[in-house]
Amino acid sequence: MGCRVRFHVRLHPYRAQFLERIVHGRVFLETLEGVRVIRAFNKQQHEIDRFGELNAETAEISRKSTLMTGAMYPTATALFGFTTVGTMAVGTYYVATGSMQTGTLVSAVQYIATILIGIVLMANVVSLFPSAFACMSRIAEVLEAEVSITDPKKETPAKTSRGTVEFRDVTFSYPGADEPVIKNISFTSGPGETTAIIGRTGCGKSSVVKLIPRLYDTTVGQVLVDGVNVRDYKQSELRDAIGYVPQKNVLFTGDIAENLNWGNENGTEEDWAEACRISCSSEFVEGKDGVYHADVAQGGTNFSGGQRQRLAIARAVMKKPEVYIFDDSFSALDMKTDKQLRQNLQESMGEATMIVVAQRVNTIMDATRILVLENGEVTGMGTHLELLKSCQLYREIAEIQLGEEEVRRELASV
Repeated sequence: MGCRVRFHVRLHPYRAQFLERIVHGRVFLETLEGVRVIRAFNKQQHEIDRFGELNAETAEISRKSTLMTGAMYPTATALFGFTTVGTMAVGTYYVATGSMQTGTLVSAVQYIATILIGIVLMANVVSLFPSAFACMSRIAEVLEAEVSITDPKKETPAKTSRGTVEFRDVTFSYPGADEPVIKNISFTSGPGETTAIIGRTGCGKSSVVKLIPRLYDTTVGQVLVDGVNVRDYKQSELRDAIGYVPQKNVLFTGDIAENLNWGNENGTEEDWAEACRISCSSEFVEGKDGVYHADVAQGGTNFSGGQRQRLAIARAVMKKPEVYIFDDSFSALDMKTDKQLRQNLQESMGEATMIVVAQRVNTIMDATRILVLENGEVTGMGTHLELLKSCQLYREIAEIQLGEEEVRRELASV
């Protein structure tokens, strides 16, 4: 990147300046966001050197740009002065000889001054152009981005069932990918049921649940919510029916109540207390100054990972949706809290359906059905005990997490 910027400096300092500003901003943001990783790997000096080199390049480019800009102003001013003096000298001669009237001379000087002021302003515009062009380029990237998820023009068809999620031979691949990330997945989760998804890292678990709120569209097949294809819903209507807790939990600047009210903007203190009870958040929320009005820092950085997860779950509970989606949302919880939280959810969800992505077998042992994914395909489907007998991959995962003795004991009790 540095070589390419220096190449542009030799050709055109202004173009190099706005390119360098873009690169400089991106490196700065990358370093700021990755500060914990940099510290963890003891790469502070490496990043300092890297940033120093980039600063040196930026300073050199800015110096050359400033020299060009600095030359413009005295040049334009000198041109303005010499032209005015020349015009007055020549005009005075013609006025003295009677060939020109004084008013004509004054008008000519004013016209020339107007033109030269325009030239000075143009020099000012040129000096500000690199910054403006860099900003315009970034804005244009956003404005020109094509939206692939759009609302249908027709009305949403009548729902044939409530609280039901169905996958029909779904295959999905990310844009530009060589192969699908999930292939030929079919299952149905009805009201009051819990469907769990487990598998090795990178097997497509999160990709499956992202298709339900239509964060992506299927490549082949259909995803139905309440008996209606998600493509036939308006996005707002579809997502109003879903309580989604993503893998990366984000809290917003404000207070706890404001974050909970993302699930229900009309939430009351009773609603907050119930949501916190269900999500096992009460123990730390009630201990804070201000309780539900305790401050939340940007990104929720003043809370631990487990606390952020529980508050994100409470936010989804506030919504009281028809479909709950938990994308590995219990990973930061201890076993006791995990068990209590799942019990609370089961008691409070009513006729809602629950889709759970998990890494721990303990979290999904009581699920109505468990899908085992491998390389994007379903290699097993059934209850915990059924999969222990019929699915080799699930049994291997269970033996690693629960122990071989426990797995043999469970099989022997069937």
